[in-house]
Amino acid sequence: MKDQRNAIDFGKMNIPKLFITLFVPTLLGMLAGALLNLADGIFVGRGVGSDALAAVNVAAPVFLIASGVALMFGSGASVVAGINLGKGDVKAADINITQAFTASLSVMIPVVVLIVAFPDFVCRFFGGSEKLAPYVKDYLTYTSVAILMSCVLMVGIFVIRLDGSPKFAMAANIVGAVLNIFLDWLMVFPLGLGVKGAAMASSISTLIGSGMILWYFCGHSKTLKLYKPKFSRTAIYLTLRNCWYMVKLGFSTFVAETSISCLMIDGNYMFMSRLHEDGVAAFSVSCYLLPLIFMFSNAIANSALPIISFNKGIGDFSRIRRTIKLSLLAAVGTGFAMTTVGICFCPSLVSIFIDEGSGAKAIAVNGFPYFATAFVFYIMNIVIIACYQSLEKYKPAIILMMLRGYVLMTLSFVFLPRLVGDVGLWLAVPVSEALTFALILIYTLVSPDSIRRLGR
Repeated sequence: MKDQRNAIDFGKMNIPKLFITLFVPTLLGMLAGALLNLADGIFVGRGVGSDALAAVNVAAPVFLIASGVALMFGSGASVVAGINLGKGDVKAADINITQAFTASLSVMIPVVVLIVAFPDFVCRFFGGSEKLAPYVKDYLTYTSVAILMSCVLMVGIFVIRLDGSPKFAMAANIVGAVLNIFLDWLMVFPLGLGVKGAAMASSISTLIGSGMILWYFCGHSKTLKLYKPKFSRTAIYLTLRNCWYMVKLGFSTFVAETSISCLMIDGNYMFMSRLHEDGVAAFSVSCYLLPLIFMFSNAIANSALPIISFNKGIGDFSRIRRTIKLSLLAAVGTGFAMTTVGICFCPSLVSIFIDEGSGAKAIAVNGFPYFATAFVFYIMNIVIIACYQSLEKYKPAIILMMLRGYVLMTLSFVFLPRLVGDVGLWLAVPVSEALTFALILIYTLVSPDSIRRLGR
């Protein structure tokens, strides 16, 4: 296995060195991927206007739902395939990754068709107004290819990282991100295509990144490869069973990703009701920057995931404990750094998206520092829950992530503005993340099945 995996040995390599070997390209690749979303916001906000920026924010949850589906199957397959690789069953791992690709596409194809067919409904459902509807329709129609092909890209990145090629996974993200930035500039400014052009840029760049993933599996992988599907009754039953298990393992990741959609929808409704279109445009700055924070937390979690799942397959709990401790240290340090940057450089960050003199800019500059206080707990929560997921402890992972991403956040958005005024809109996420961390801490201390008692 060591020879096949070219110096990356999940079972023997020094844990800090192994973690860094995975983390650096994983983080760079994910940040590059996040730039795809950021580029849309920057070029639309500066090149079209704050209403167009608000419209893209209304449409963004659709893309996050697609990402959530891909991450769910990708992370679930990575856990299962990693355990099978640890046991030496490469064929089973090949079957697992093939099922992850096909299942994610099968889920998203009908969703994309419905979104393209009913864009006005999507606009209303996600908190938009009649004024924003034309922009939302253009963006959803022309970004449909990106929504679909992101499934191939994101599942592939999980699998390629597990295959021992984190640098190629990084390259697939970076190539798409760089191309997207160039195409955004070209289509929004010289060609004057506005929101439609930004959406087309996202679709083209995601298609190129997905093509790199498919190229990798056409004879260039190290150990894992796509498996020719079978369509017998037994094969279909086993596929459905395996996919359901991947869903259970990866569902907490789906919740983590789609909770950003929930945050956007809750925020769009509440900011629209209290601060109108300028409020939604100001809030969109947070929505564009939060995926960057999510990418840091995801990079830490996804670097630990193959190490934990592989060593669970061989039964080495000491290596798992060391990996978890290292992940938590990385989460704490990153969280404090991101909060400091968000507070100290708030005006500069806001200026990237919104022109001087806009009413939306004043709202964002006053509110974003409150929002930034969430980042420490945000990263810690995602990393700890991902550790439970990597160990196949999907029940606590799902429950904690749903409380964090849906229940506590929605309640905070509803009640905090009534208690403390408009500042409560910005404090909703920090408060919900802090409450989630308290619940995770209680569970970890009292549950006999927590990661604190791993292998004991």
